[in-house]
Amino acid sequence: MPLRLALALLLGASLAGCTVGPNFTSPPAPGDRAYDAAQAAPPALAGEPAQRLAVGEHIAGDWWTLYHSAALNGLLQEAIANNRDLAAARSNLAAAQNIAAAARGDLFPRLDAASSAEREKISYAAFGLKRQPPATFNVFSIGPTVSYSLDPFGRNRRLVEEREAQADVQRYQLTAAYLAVTGNAVVGAIDIAALHAQIAAANDVVADDRNLLALVRRSVAAGGATELDVESARSQLTADRTLLPPLQQRLSVARHMLSVLVAQTPEGWTPPQFTLDGLTLPADVPVSLPSALVHQRPDILAAEAELHAASAAVGVAEAELYPDVTLSAQVEQIAAAPHTLLTASGNVWNFGAGVTAPLFHGGALRAQERAAEDNFNSARATYQQVVLQSFAQVADALDALRHDTVLLGEQRAALESSRRSLELTRRAYEAGDIALLQVLDASRLYQRARLGYARAEAQRYLDTAQLFLAMGGGWWQRPDLTQAGREPSQTPAH
Repeated sequence: MPLRLALALLLGASLAGCTVGPNFTSPPAPGDRAYDAAQAAPPALAGEPAQRLAVGEHIAGDWWTLYHSAALNGLLQEAIANNRDLAAARSNLAAAQNIAAAARGDLFPRLDAASSAEREKISYAAFGLKRQPPATFNVFSIGPTVSYSLDPFGRNRRLVEEREAQADVQRYQLTAAYLAVTGNAVVGAIDIAALHAQIAAANDVVADDRNLLALVRRSVAAGGATELDVESARSQLTADRTLLPPLQQRLSVARHMLSVLVAQTPEGWTPPQFTLDGLTLPADVPVSLPSALVHQRPDILAAEAELHAASAAVGVAEAELYPDVTLSAQVEQIAAAPHTLLTASGNVWNFGAGVTAPLFHGGALRAQERAAEDNFNSARATYQQVVLQSFAQVADALDALRHDTVLLGEQRAALESSRRSLELTRRAYEAGDIALLQVLDASRLYQRARLGYARAEAQRYLDTAQLFLAMGGGWWQRPDLTQAGREPSQTPAH
């Protein structure tokens, strides 16, 4: 018997090294050297800050400091420390890591302590015996039990692999939340700065309208204009005043959005007064190669972790088709009275091995395996789609920087031209050479040019931030990102 037992244990140990199902390998990085064949640095524009694309350089973890704004740096620090979405993502990561740790516990033997107290009555006649036992009696037992699944086909090991991959998904979801918070904070600050510029432009337009109305009234007094001209100028002033409420509403919304990011109520927190003059347009813009992008974007890494979990789930489903071997042992002290426990005469023990093999499940196990394979194929297609979308986003951001510079140049030319035109038409109107209608037309052109220039100037700041985010935002440079979790954040390979 000892020899047979040893052979059985040896066989179980040999089977324990087998793990069915596919072994996951990360998808290969793309070999592209650029994101767009037409990719080029933004053109230089006289009188405006220039930008240079630093291809192959890495993004700093605190990329927003390139805007050189102490107020912006303070806002980001407050948002990272207090944001509730980040707090929820950290808790989700910790939960996923604990679930993975619980799954790893199934790889080890289980040791439990059991005790019982029972009152029994036995009929010896049921066993063909004539002896009569006591009518009732007590049975007390206490002792440890041990059980261990040999996991011969690796079901538990694949399940641990799946749970750990799902924890990786939550880790990258935390990273994505971090990018969303930091990105929204920077975009919100730039929006506020842009709205301040547009509101200032709108106020200047209204001030010009008042000056024009005063000019028309003087002309009426001198006999060179009519009351109709006065009403036309007043109508222009009233129309231009309507520019301000929508801009002020958008400013309120942007401020309230920032208060949510820093976990404050709008009533109890006031954001800094961001202005475009208080921000510096980053001159050197790092651009990662496509081969590095797949290790930097949290959405790509999360999709890869989902693919890994789906691969491990195939192994779990396949292992369900094979037998499972469980070893168990129990040592007990049994006695009829508590005071007789823990004596040599009460020792009872057992040791055994059990095999459970699926025979017929109505096709359920095979269907589960096919479903796991289908989920894996779906996860692979999703991963490929995420990679394609990320490359398109980077290409869009690079093109936007180039087009923003062109647009800013055109808007500045339009602004200068409309300003000169308005000055000349006013002089001509004062001299009585032209009608008021021409002055009003020139004023409208100047108004559109003022607002258009403010928007174009801000768009360069916004699209630069979008490019930083499309490149992954340098999250791997911040080792404190997952400190509220159970493991430090991973550093992607470059």
